[in-house]
Amino acid sequence: MYGVLVWVNNNSFPYFSYVFMKNPRDLEKYFKGVANHRRIGILNLVDQNPNITVEGISEKLECDFQVAAVHTQKLSRFGLINKKYIGRSVGHAISPYGKKFLAFIQSL
Repeated sequence: MYGVLVWVNNNSFPYFSYVFMKNPRDLEKYFKGVANHRRIGILNLVDQNPNITVEGISEKLECDFQVAAVHTQKLSRFGLINKKYIGRSVGHAISPYGKKFLAFIQSL
């Protein structure tokens, strides 16, 4: 695990803090997770519509159900979205790392 010592200038009390960063293999996993235009679209859609199902994703993105299912599964495996079982259906929500990567993508 990699770490960096950073200066935090809090108004009441400035201090140094040790911030842990992901190792290169973990970072590679997240970048591979968003290395496809469909997955970026799904990540945006899941952020805007929490608990959306694969059926909803395929309808909104106008793609085949199987394509949406495969890419959603990969995003879940890479830790960018979370699955939540709601009765017989599965809802999808963006993970904290998914939010960070989405913010990074939108800043480009």
